[in-house]
Amino acid sequence: MKLKPGFILRTVAGQVVVLPSGEELNLNMMITLNETGKFLWERLENGAETEELVSAMLAEYDVDEATARAGVERFVAKLNENGFLA
Repeated sequence: MKLKPGFILRTVAGQVVVLPSGEELNLNMMITLNETGKFLWERLENGAETEELVSAMLAEYDVDEATARAGVERFVAKLNENGFLA
């Protein structure tokens, strides 16, 4: 799975945000992520697929597989519906 190019992950005033960059700067594409969202975004930057994201969640957090999978699927669906995935 790939993120669209042109987004950067930054911490601004203690909050993790994804900002658009480049010539087509559209601040409507800015989002704020919680700790888990940041964790997943960083893996998506490296092309992780759903199963890799679920495995990473299981290794990092005290969560069962069903909860991890549901969270990953919600996060990926939200990114997709808002145009962050290629």
